[in-house]
Amino acid sequence: MQESPYARIVRTNLEALFQDPPPDLAARLGGAPLEAGVALRAFGEDCELTPGGILLGGRPQRGVVGILISLYGRHAHPAAARREPFRAFKELPGSMPYAGAFAANAEGILVPHVARLEDSLAAVVAALDGGLAPAAVGGDLAFCVRPLPKIWLCYIIYRADEEFPAAVTCLFSANAGLFLPLDALADTAEAATRRIIALLANPAA
Repeated sequence: MQESPYARIVRTNLEALFQDPPPDLAARLGGAPLEAGVALRAFGEDCELTPGGILLGGRPQRGVVGILISLYGRHAHPAAARREPFRAFKELPGSMPYAGAFAANAEGILVPHVARLEDSLAAVVAALDGGLAPAAVGGDLAFCVRPLPKIWLCYIIYRADEEFPAAVTCLFSANAGLFLPLDALADTAEAATRRIIALLANPAA
């Protein structure tokens, strides 16, 4: 079977990562060492990152999510994750050309699901290794999820009222940019949002 372009990117990233990995790779990724690779949590599931491929929930990852996890591996950084202050995507250097796509793909697609989200918030947060949002972020509802061990996202929900429609804002943890490049951060937020929507449709997803 011919290798897909996405699968090729995953393979290339893994080859670069494991060609000469740092001795503390597992600690840098917020995971635990395996005999060959690292075990970690990603998008709410157990993940194995190895030279031979990526397993997420026991399933091989050769698409967008696989690329994101492999890039997270390649950008392994010794710094600890720093959640606050959360930062808007538009505050990240170089984000201006991607702001419209981010608003549509990471935030806007969640708006139709706001009512259902309120009813299932505790389950969603637990499934995505999240927690409470800091009170200072405001909104009618706010919560955090952790799609990758050192990257937190904070979702701020605004309910519809007589003047304004419902809205969603997605913020990044303070030093998320240390662990992924800008485009991959945007894609990580989109993948996390789609995971939330999948959980709302099917809690066992």
